[in-house]
Amino acid sequence: MKYAITAAYGGTGTALTRRLAAKGHELMLIGRNGDKLAALCAEVNAQYVVTDLTNLEAVEAAAQAFGPIDGIVNCAGSILLKPAHITTEAEFQQTLDTNLKTAFIALRAGVKNMPNGGSVVLISTAAARLGYANHEAIAAAKAGVMGLALSAAATYAARNIRVNCVAPGLVDTPLASRITGNEAALKASTAMHALNRIGKPEDIASMIDFLLDPSNAWVTGQVFGVDGGLGTIRAK
Repeated sequence: MKYAITAAYGGTGTALTRRLAAKGHELMLIGRNGDKLAALCAEVNAQYVVTDLTNLEAVEAAAQAFGPIDGIVNCAGSILLKPAHITTEAEFQQTLDTNLKTAFIALRAGVKNMPNGGSVVLISTAAARLGYANHEAIAAAKAGVMGLALSAAATYAARNIRVNCVAPGLVDTPLASRITGNEAALKASTAMHALNRIGKPEDIASMIDFLLDPSNAWVTGQVFGVDGGLGTIRAK
């Protein structure tokens, strides 16, 4: 199978790339950090393209150059924890661009390059489904990703293209280092997860792998909480 992964050099993207490569899939990695892409591709024998993931034409060109694909995953994202009244317009716009715009562009590039059907996987967050203080910008952007996935699943079902969304809790990745690197913040965050641990990149990669796999071809239009219970239950 041929899969494209955007921002593949992040924590979740790297775990997913290694998992899919180990199964023998052909991969195209797309992102803006050439050094990290080159290093990861050398490890797993994949192709890569360096480009701005918010540039629609560039991402579409990269996907098209790879040839027809069976799936695409957008791993681009950010974390902004600020109340709305001190979030600047520039910060809000950047949050929308990094999370929602990249998801739309990856979706658009993917469906234009899946003549035989396939799978699109987008990544949201548990904070888009349950209100958490100081998450206004990121929750809004990631809620948009959920809506995008559901609408696209309806639009492209007739073409046998499945679109699903994964909504993680806090995951131990470089992106979350400001939280995981602070002992007090990590302790508080861990306690919010009913399973009493934060996630590992492999936890999220496993679900994405499931959604890409054609053996699960009757799954579309779903939002899967891979979050240790963060988004739905309170065990304490």
